[in-house]
Amino acid sequence: MAFRAFVESDYPQLIDWINTPELNYLWGGPTYNYPLTSMQIHKHCSQESVLPFIFEYQSEPIGFVELYKVSTNEYRICRVLIADKFRGQGLAQQMMQLIISKAFADYQANRLTLNVFAHNTSALLCYTKLGFNLVSTEMGTREFKGKLWELFKMEKRRHDHV
Repeated sequence: MAFRAFVESDYPQLIDWINTPELNYLWGGPTYNYPLTSMQIHKHCSQESVLPFIFEYQSEPIGFVELYKVSTNEYRICRVLIADKFRGQGLAQQMMQLIISKAFADYQANRLTLNVFAHNTSALLCYTKLGFNLVSTEMGTREFKGKLWELFKMEKRRHDHV
């Protein structure tokens, strides 16, 4: 598996992957409106603090992960997505391992954080296996189609990284 900077020519692939309003919200929270557009992606990814990456497996795009620079030593892992046909193969965990290593090694992060909806059990299991710990829960702050989605906030610190 390899990854590289996400560039404008990758936008159509991401738009193709985000194919329902629910997936759009699960992946992007309130940052993006459905349907996802190149303009929305460009506006968000052009921010200096946003570091988006595309992941490839056997030369085929399989996923997306974003690092968001919170402060000099803290980064948030955001908008993790693995294409449907690659789910259930352990590739999301490999993607996350690569981005975690990059954040600690290349960006000198001491703390990585992420947010995950409580009902996204496969993502929650993946993050827990990678050493992320639950630090807080937000109730009533995210809503999709009239239903409140519970949000878990998780973190991993450099000194816990093996």
